[in-house]
Amino acid sequence: MSRLSAALALALLATPSAHAEVHFGRNVYIGGHDVSHQTFNRHRRGEYHLYRAQPRHPGCVWRRNGEGSRTKVCRFKTLR
Repeated sequence: MSRLSAALALALLATPSAHAEVHFGRNVYIGGHDVSHQTFNRHRRGEYHLYRAQPRHPGCVWRRNGEGSRTKVCRFKTLR
């Protein structure tokens, strides 16, 4: 039994990680802010931060990552 579990663990470690693409459709809101019709994948990433008070730099900016991808960083105050 231990050989089987070791082989299974080794097979899981050897498999490549899954890549997914996320597409927000119509009427998608995060913290009360409209984020509809945006697509994120491994090259274009999204990062949303919600604050109870007004954030220091509100809004969204694009930042470059070391491997060539970009991340859209948004700082929102919750509307509710």
